[in-house]
Amino acid sequence: MVNPNHPLPHRKNLRIPEFDYSQPGAYYVTIVTQERKLFFGQIIDGEMVLNKIGKMVKEIVEGVPRHYQNIHVEVSAIMPNHVHFLFLITDVVAGHRACQTNQTNSGQPQGVDPTKEQLSLPDIVHRIKSLTTHQYMIGVRDKGWPRFDKRLWQRNYYEHVIRNQRDYKAIYEYILANPMNWEMDEENSTL
Repeated sequence: MVNPNHPLPHRKNLRIPEFDYSQPGAYYVTIVTQERKLFFGQIIDGEMVLNKIGKMVKEIVEGVPRHYQNIHVEVSAIMPNHVHFLFLITDVVAGHRACQTNQTNSGQPQGVDPTKEQLSLPDIVHRIKSLTTHQYMIGVRDKGWPRFDKRLWQRNYYEHVIRNQRDYKAIYEYILANPMNWEMDEENSTL
């Protein structure tokens, strides 16, 4: 129960003030599991070996362009307890894919809200977190996947607006090399 006399902890806003996160551009995002739980597989000899949960997360992240017009996943890395992805937003508008249904997902509408003109970075991250959490809960119920405590993902996420080609290249290479660098990764909860 929340004590009304004790103020809630202040959460630091990691976003850039006054920046329009729906504008076309390149964005780097990292989302981390709650308590850095190792849900998605393991690193073996510098390579990420995805388990069934990791494969589900990978499918959702890589499937973003199929459901959201003009969003392109350039590169992603599913790690044991976090996900990195670099994506491009190019003039996002609701279109014919906005109301398509995905037959493998109970016929639920996928994609942009038809009344919404643009998706922003927080919209995209929210949708990835929501879809993966929903699919994970189905896996817990139907496939015996391990339960998570209260939430699958940490509440916030790391983002970086990519400003130039050099920045893009460095982040792209960082994401590709992430499994090889797991032993030194700050997200490695086994350290």
